[in-house]
Amino acid sequence: MSYVDGFLIPVPEQHRDEYLRLAEIAAQVFIDHGAIHVSENWGDDLIRGETTDFYMAVKAEPGENVVFSWITWPDKEGRDRGNKAAMADPRFAAFGPNEIFNGKRMIFSGFQNVLEARKQDGRP
Repeated sequence: MSYVDGFLIPVPEQHRDEYLRLAEIAAQVFIDHGAIHVSENWGDDLIRGETTDFYMAVKAEPGENVVFSWITWPDKEGRDRGNKAAMADPRFAAFGPNEIFNGKRMIFSGFQNVLEARKQDGRP
């Protein structure tokens, strides 16, 4: 079954367009190195919780939104190879220092896919 890398990223609202340009390049790099699917999602209807929420998870500051992102790989081994190759890809080196978002507050981890459900006709 597939393997998923998941991300929560605090991004200042004013840097949305720059983030999207960076994400488009990164998505192509990951796909070129074996990813099946990349999804970037800008927070739109985020619920403010009392105990925890997406904002608290990344210690979002005023004026920041939360990006929910994931990369789907064929399997964990493919992800490990693909990530290693992507990090060595010159297109990533061209990014230089990240001034778009605070990477220290980004959350990311790998997940073993245990269930997928789709409409029978295969259409979204």
